[in-house]
Amino acid sequence: MAGHERHPCPARLRARHSRHPRGRGTAGLGEALVGALFLGAATSLSGLTASIVAAARGLPELAVSNAVGGIAAQTAFLVIADFCHRRVNLEHAAASVENLLYGILLCGLLAVPLIAQYTPAGTLWNLHPASLVLIALYLGGLRLARQTRRGPLWKPEQTRETQPDAPAPDNLQRSLTALNLQFAGLAALTAAAGWLIALSGEQLMVRHGLSESVTGALLTAIATSTPELVTTIAAVRRGALTLAVGGIMGGNLFDVLFLAAADAAWQEGSLYHAMTGRQSYLLALTILMTATLLAGLIVREKHGVARIGFESGLVLVIYVGGMAMLAFR
Repeated sequence: MAGHERHPCPARLRARHSRHPRGRGTAGLGEALVGALFLGAATSLSGLTASIVAAARGLPELAVSNAVGGIAAQTAFLVIADFCHRRVNLEHAAASVENLLYGILLCGLLAVPLIAQYTPAGTLWNLHPASLVLIALYLGGLRLARQTRRGPLWKPEQTRETQPDAPAPDNLQRSLTALNLQFAGLAALTAAAGWLIALSGEQLMVRHGLSESVTGALLTAIATSTPELVTTIAAVRRGALTLAVGGIMGGNLFDVLFLAAADAAWQEGSLYHAMTGRQSYLLALTILMTATLLAGLIVREKHGVARIGFESGLVLVIYVGGMAMLAFR
């Protein structure tokens, strides 16, 4: 497997590192952490708004299905990104210990709502304790990821196809103030779109007789996850492969916080105890997809079938098959 091959870092990779020195600010955070902190969170704002609106309007299953379905859809989007990177499998080229850590943390976060279903249903200030656990784990995980980047105890093997995590020269030349303003404006538009998507999803659910679970997992989740698809493909085309994977993985981590926000908006007790077997099924399906992706990031297969690795093929099969079972069951 490519993950076990040892190749010296070629001169062209060393040259790229020398041409793109680490700068101050976000450049020093690395692509994976920037993807989790900024790109993943900003592109998830529409989904966050949709889940909050759904919970506030008395649709807890829609709120949860939108959140978890978005994570599943975004994980499946990595298959498209993998296909767009034609030279080698994306999981091989985007070697990052932070992304591995995000995947492990995501599995843990997704397990919390499943456990919360079997805990007492009491709330504190309209929040179930599981929501506080989600927030604490998320913040602690990001802190751990930054510490891991500063002093990793092990690193992915550098091969001839590994893309270094280094800023492009044009990014270093642009005004940071202008970038911040542009980023904030686009993030606000993304959040506003989530409100409209939630209302539209509710109307589609009523008019077509769809369940909250199907509407959330297949309609609003995919619609609110479109920004992740666009930014991931754009990052791959620019050669920022670690940022592309980090944006999805970080966005998935942020999406779990939708449950905490929706829990606060849900006025009839614990959101986790309003979940049904379909939401539990979505959580388990998403954990399986994430574990499959983690296997691909560790094995780092170099060449697969139809230019995608084994993990991308499995993630796609799990997603399509799982959603078909949800829709037709």
